[in-house]
Amino acid sequence: MSEDLERSQDRLDNIQAIDPILGALRTISMGSWQLALKRRSNVQNYRMHFADIYEAILPLLKNHFGPVHEKKSSVQKIATIVVGSERGLIGKFNRDIVDHSAKYLEELQRNGMQSDMYLLGSRISRFFNQQNITYRSLTPLSTTSLPSFEVAAKMTHTLLIQYEANQIDAADMIYTSYQGPSNYKIEIDRIIPYQPKRLRRIQQHMRTWPPAIVETDPIRLYTQLVKQETAIHFYELLLDSAAAEHSARFQLLEEATQNAQRLIEELNLAVQMTRRQTITREMQELAVGSGMLNKP
Repeated sequence: MSEDLERSQDRLDNIQAIDPILGALRTISMGSWQLALKRRSNVQNYRMHFADIYEAILPLLKNHFGPVHEKKSSVQKIATIVVGSERGLIGKFNRDIVDHSAKYLEELQRNGMQSDMYLLGSRISRFFNQQNITYRSLTPLSTTSLPSFEVAAKMTHTLLIQYEANQIDAADMIYTSYQGPSNYKIEIDRIIPYQPKRLRRIQQHMRTWPPAIVETDPIRLYTQLVKQETAIHFYELLLDSAAAEHSARFQLLEEATQNAQRLIEELNLAVQMTRRQTITREMQELAVGSGMLNKP
């Protein structure tokens, strides 16, 4: 009986020591989740300015486009950015991304295309290695903060240079799209070549500007718009993935916290029951020893 009591007490002490840690991690995940959603909303609002500029210079372009956004006649080689996570405690989140990436590569191969994979987030590299999927580079993400715009700007700058030099025909991004609390969906978004329809999707939310006065070459202005909007769109997808990641982590920690509290209650009851049984048995032994009761 004493061994049962000691074992239950040890389990109770261990879980009570872990419970505050789970609560703290849960709170951090909730804060990061909400911050990612807020920052994503701010980026989306900022992109509305690009929609305004696009509409202002579109009549001046007269169907002339710069080399950055000329569409390739055929797509053979694709640069693919796969966004994972830098932290754990999110179940099969990274495995879902890698499984989707493997199916994506199989589809490209069936269509006679090839892809260089660029990984964002160290956690997914292990799953890529397990499935023997090669990748060209791995860029770690921050473990203490949300992805930075600097990461998006550097990567899109490199990809646009490769696109202009005809080293790649397109660039895709495989990321986790936030679908609501603890819900996500793996998406594929073609970020290069530039697609004006991305801005047209947000034109319904545009503010009305006075008539624009364009005092520079509209082609150069449009080229800069393409570069900036591509980087900002890339950053928006990074934040979308971060929101999905932290939402999934929060849900798992919420369930772990509830399980820990349930176990604490059950072990408290078990410890109390064992103690009562021990006290009852000791009282019986004392009564038998004093002759108050017959030996059983």
